[in-house]
Amino acid sequence: MGEAGPRIVYDHRVISPVPRLTPGLLAALGLLAATSAVATDLYLSSIPSVAADLRTSASQVQLTLSLFFFGAGAGQMFLGPLSDSLGRRPVLLWGMTIFTLAGIAAAFTPNIELLIILRLVQGLSGSAGIVLARAIAADLSTGETAVRALSLIATVVGLGPLLAPPLGGLVNELWGWRGVLGVLAGFSACLLLVTWRVVPESLPVEKRLKQGLWSTIRPFGQLMRDHRFVVLLFAYALGFVALMSYIAASPFVGQRLLGMSAFGFALAFASGASAMLVANAVNARIAPRTGPLRMLVVGAALLLLGGFGMLGFVLAAALTAAGFITCAFLLTAGASLIMSNAGALALARAGHARGSGSALLGAAQFFLGGTAAPVVGLWGEHTALPMALLLSGTALVSALCIAAAARQARSAAA
Repeated sequence: MGEAGPRIVYDHRVISPVPRLTPGLLAALGLLAATSAVATDLYLSSIPSVAADLRTSASQVQLTLSLFFFGAGAGQMFLGPLSDSLGRRPVLLWGMTIFTLAGIAAAFTPNIELLIILRLVQGLSGSAGIVLARAIAADLSTGETAVRALSLIATVVGLGPLLAPPLGGLVNELWGWRGVLGVLAGFSACLLLVTWRVVPESLPVEKRLKQGLWSTIRPFGQLMRDHRFVVLLFAYALGFVALMSYIAASPFVGQRLLGMSAFGFALAFASGASAMLVANAVNARIAPRTGPLRMLVVGAALLLLGGFGMLGFVLAAALTAAGFITCAFLLTAGASLIMSNAGALALARAGHARGSGSALLGAAQFFLGGTAAPVVGLWGEHTALPMALLLSGTALVSALCIAAAARQARSAAA
């Protein structure tokens, strides 16, 4: 579908009709935002198969993941501002087209070097779905409605960690790692078709930023000088760091330290993922009535309870499977509430530069989140203390950022 509806001429100015944020469009935006999660979670179980088939080391294959994440972070910094100038739809369609073509090529790659390059290209191009799903939702909604929209999108994204790993494992058993990448390419091709048919242009021509290199990067500086945007940005990113700290450490904490079986750990991990779904579903219903700032405070409280609860259990040498699962549920729910509401409030501050604002949110999320895995593994795989320290530390700093945002909001309202 092209531009949504005919242009309306009024008072000698061209005014573009504003598309509606329908349930179908929200579902499509959720799938676009989940591109990165699906592209990694579907692929995780294939890493040993890739190493064996291409006769390479596991560390080489790990580069296909780390460079994908690097591309996903860096791509948002370019594609977000570009969409503020050219419009959301063309950037999104080109990004998903390249993502699909790179995925098809990756399924047939003959060596690890080319696979690494193609996964980097997938990260760069797939970032269009991540950054522009948020921007489009913010274009078509305001205030509490935007919080509801972003929460529903996050609910769809939260299905990725639940569904993609077992599906990827099954496909790998049936057709090998090339089959997994083929399924991913098929998914992205279908998503490209859905995007073309369902997702309209949400940024009218009269609201686009002037083209040119300086006008592309200038919004970054303007946004980073906005103190309210910055504290919301860090609250958002630190919520994701806490989430990644738990995800990176949970396999060895659950299975090696607590003695969970593989199936038991899968159930424990699913409980954390279900907390994300529950939190976002509740937020979508309550935030429009209470306001995103109050839900942000609730998220901070839950993250503090989960993070410091985990630290207390570890320091007292009393961490059990039940305590681990309880803390994981609390911190995952808290991080989800923080990311949904801080993201909505930050994008509201960005105005027409929501592409740039979404890019900064995404880049901070991926770049800071990428530090979680090496930090939680600092002292080996025989202690949960690095994970507990990082969880409690990020929870505390995120809460301080949220407190600063609340003070600034009260001052502005006075």
